[in-house]
Amino acid sequence: MAKIAVIVGSVRECSYNRALGRLAIGALESHGASVTDVDLGDYDLPLYSAKLEAEAFPEEARRLKALFMAQDGLLFVSPEYNGSVSPLLKNAIDWASRPSGDESAVALSAYRGKVTALMAASVSPFGGLRGLMHLRQILSTVQTLVIPDQLLVPNAHMAFDEGGNLKDALPASLVDVVAARLVTVARSLA
Repeated sequence: MAKIAVIVGSVRECSYNRALGRLAIGALESHGASVTDVDLGDYDLPLYSAKLEAEAFPEEARRLKALFMAQDGLLFVSPEYNGSVSPLLKNAIDWASRPSGDESAVALSAYRGKVTALMAASVSPFGGLRGLMHLRQILSTVQTLVIPDQLLVPNAHMAFDEGGNLKDALPASLVDVVAARLVTVARSLA
């Protein structure tokens, strides 16, 4: 059974990306994955700095990194902030990328050999595309295999019904397509 963590780059109440993440969790589970819902609000991560890292690697960063390490795959659901990744998500990715214990500087143990997938919901007509382009580059740099399938939900303020489901059949079906591909690739790499 593939172990997949879903990481949403927003802790905002009523977040469209949180709603999309919940749909993705259901789709991943329907494809047989064991899913961990990662709420970044549960991690008290200071803003990354090499000085802070050298003084004392934060325990919360160790905990997040260990969670990532235990997964076969990671699904990132990211809002778009000024055409890029949310600072909350970027900071979490950065802390989990850092070596801990006796790891070398290039160990990337939370990421190397893992498969990742991307989703975004945005009120813009681009659906978070610009942010996912940056996220894809970041995740490739830390040595994950980022699958080409992704989901963008434009005009997110009108895209969800009161129950948190997507109104339009196309993005709703793509939640399942991305989830299925992520689980398939994670299983093949495990």
